[in-house]
Amino acid sequence: MATTKKSLGQHWLKNRQILDEIANLAGSGELCVEIGPGLGTLTSSLLKNFNKVISIELDDRLAENLPKSFPGKNLEVIHADFLDYNLESLPQKYVLTGNIPYYITSPIIMKALTARNRPSRIVLLIQKEVAERLAAPDNKKTYLSIFAQSFTKVSLGPVVPRDEFTPPPKVDSQIIILDPYSQPLLTEQELTFVKFCFTAPRKKLIKVLLPRYQKAQLLRVFSEQNINSDVRPANLSINDWKNLFLGLEINKH
Repeated sequence: MATTKKSLGQHWLKNRQILDEIANLAGSGELCVEIGPGLGTLTSSLLKNFNKVISIELDDRLAENLPKSFPGKNLEVIHADFLDYNLESLPQKYVLTGNIPYYITSPIIMKALTARNRPSRIVLLIQKEVAERLAAPDNKKTYLSIFAQSFTKVSLGPVVPRDEFTPPPKVDSQIIILDPYSQPLLTEQELTFVKFCFTAPRKKLIKVLLPRYQKAQLLRVFSEQNINSDVRPANLSINDWKNLFLGLEINKH
């Protein structure tokens, strides 16, 4: 068996039932793009559901060996970093999946969701804590959850205990399912505003905004939008963010 490269965050999932469940949640169709196929355990399940699988692997040894495990299958292995891969080169309505390293979860999701050629569905096995953050309710939001929930309907799948992996990571994992909306709920400008507001998430939102707006203006807009003046960024819904941004823009002058 191939040895792991610690720098790449490699942990092999072997439970066939869980691998099949990830593949089944990804669905079926023409094309599935897999991030970090590793030894090909998930690839095997995906090839049963999709007409073609493109696996993007950063580890040169694994990228070279993977095709040998699936002779005669419609599998294309690309030796590349997914974050550098051009999603515009893919046909539309592809599915994106993978058991991805914890340390690049956010960049992978942001890349996929902001691409002009977005996936029709994203199914990832990620750190449980990050999965919960992505699906966070309105009183526990982070910028990542606002971002993901602006672009997609976020659903949580099964939890995968750490001892299902070799070597076991230090945390449990969870499957996350992202189904993109036809149009994001927040504009790029609105998301930039939200990102700024989360630069100090423990502060009251009004205090974060004071350098940019006058206090009287903020209090007026908060009152008009029925937002508590003591609120912190984590407590606002996507609709609150949209209304707050528009209210401040209208009352700018």
